[in-house]
Amino acid sequence: QVQLVESGGGLVQAGGSLRLSCAASGRTFSPYTMAWFRQAPGKEREFVAAISRRFYSTYYAASVKGRFTISRDNAKNTVYLQMNSLKPEDTAVYYCAADGAAVSVTSADYSYWGQGTQVTVAS
Repeated sequence: QVQLVESGGGLVQAGGSLRLSCAASGRTFSPYTMAWFRQAPGKEREFVAAISRRFYSTYYAASVKGRFTISRDNAKNTVYLQMNSLKPEDTAVYYCAADGAAVSVTSADYSYWGQGTQVTVAS
């Protein structure tokens, strides 16, 4: 079992930056693929970014590529999402997810989830 706790959300003006953190506990962190998803009110949960467990390969949704950066620190059991040039359409609850399988952009493929952190981007 892996427990995930997100932090770092908040209110920011358009064009600003935020860094989300997701701290994992319960099991060794390194064997897990880690990902970020987000869900805006009235919308489906959508893939944002993922980082593989072996070679730290990164994957991004087209809507955030070039603006967001996912990274991981296995020594700290933490994955990060650096978000720059934020837009009002980035407003959502951001969720951290983990799974022992390969990277996927499908939320159903992830076994472990955090409780989410709210990101609000004001125009």
